[in-house]
Amino acid sequence: MRCLRQKIITVVYWLTLLGVIISGIGMMTYSGVFSGLLAILIGGVFVRVAFEMIIIAFKNNEYLRRIAEKP
Repeated sequence: MRCLRQKIITVVYWLTLLGVIISGIGMMTYSGVFSGLLAILIGGVFVRVAFEMIIIAFKNNEYLRRIAEKP
């Protein structure tokens, strides 16, 4: 289960990052190169932080489950 969860999170992370890059390229064509690059940079950092928080939440749940299972 843990391995499957990691793979799903990884795939969703890369798809989200791809969406941020595509959106940034779209912004480059309509708003200018600088704003598109800025959107890619800020969006990439935001996506990374968000997914790290999701991973931490799953790890905390796993640790709490181990603690609860101890006699």
